[in-house]
Order: sequence, then structure tokens, then C-alpha cells
Amino acid sequence: MLSAVAVLLILFGTMVSVGFWVPRIFNRGRLKEALGGRYSAVYVIYFANGPMLVLAGLLLLYRFGR
Repeated sequence: MLSAVAVLLILFGTMVSVGFWVPRIFNRGRLKEALGGRYSAVYVIYFANGPMLVLAGLLLLYRFGR
């Protein structure tokens, strides 16, 4: 069960990361224009939902995937 959750976390985190860095999927210029000074929050949200989910999934897989 935890192995399946780990794989889902890894897949979702990877999709968020790819979506953030591919320009056609995530238009950063338009978002920067809309958010103004709060644009830096986008990076916090990205980091929490991209690499951190992959890391959490890998840790779960390492710990409970046996």
C-alpha cells in the first residue's frame, strides 16, 4: 500500500516539475504580470509540490518498499 502511495507521489511530483519548467505549459511571464510582487510565492509552491513530493515518494519507497 505505501509503495503505491510512494509511486503516486513520485509521478505527481515529476509532473509538477515538468509542467513548471516547460514554457508552453506554465506561462511564467503572464503569471509574473498577474502576481506582481507576490511572484516569489510561485517558487515556494513549486518546491513544495515538485521536488519535495518526489523526495517524499523516494523516502517512502526506500523505507517501506521492501
